[in-house]
Amino acid sequence: MFGTTPPEDPIATFAAWLEEAEAREPRDANAGALATVGEDGMPSVRMVLLKGVDAGGFVFYTNFQSRKGRQLLAHPKAAWVFHWKSLGRQVRIEGEVTEVSEADADAYFASRPRDARIGAWASDQSRPLEGRFELEKRVAQYGLKYAVGKVPRPPHWSGFRVAPLMIEFWQEGLFRLHDRLVYHRDGAGWRTERLYP
Repeated sequence: MFGTTPPEDPIATFAAWLEEAEAREPRDANAGALATVGEDGMPSVRMVLLKGVDAGGFVFYTNFQSRKGRQLLAHPKAAWVFHWKSLGRQVRIEGEVTEVSEADADAYFASRPRDARIGAWASDQSRPLEGRFELEKRVAQYGLKYAVGKVPRPPHWSGFRVAPLMIEFWQEGLFRLHDRLVYHRDGAGWRTERLYP
């Protein structure tokens, strides 16, 4: 529980919780449900892997031509929730979305396994696929194209940063008397409030 004085920095608190989750969760402790706004105004949600967190926000990478990519470029706002059952914890994030720098996208892309880099070229993410063979054929084609040397980052593949306006920490309590602490962006700092469970 949070005690009488909440931590000053919610980003540092999130990072500490994530580190604990990575030690306890069986897989993908960095996976969270990311919600975006669809072209029709309907919410759209999917699991996305967090690839970086710092004072500027929460970063993930994707194909900008994918459904979520197109939605975020059209409506640059998102909500993200991380739930760690083994720790009885959850974090909700709401914020504004910006593109990461070209340098950051290049660096992360270069860190990926070679097959994942080929896959970024081969996959028309979120678009209809006639059959698995079509995808395997494209993987083979790009594998041959980039058989020697570096696999460059596709121009449609980059990252987004969710700059939080709100972060809510939820800690499971006995008899469903959970502890909920919310941080609201207030200028350069944060304002906190507790919520009933």
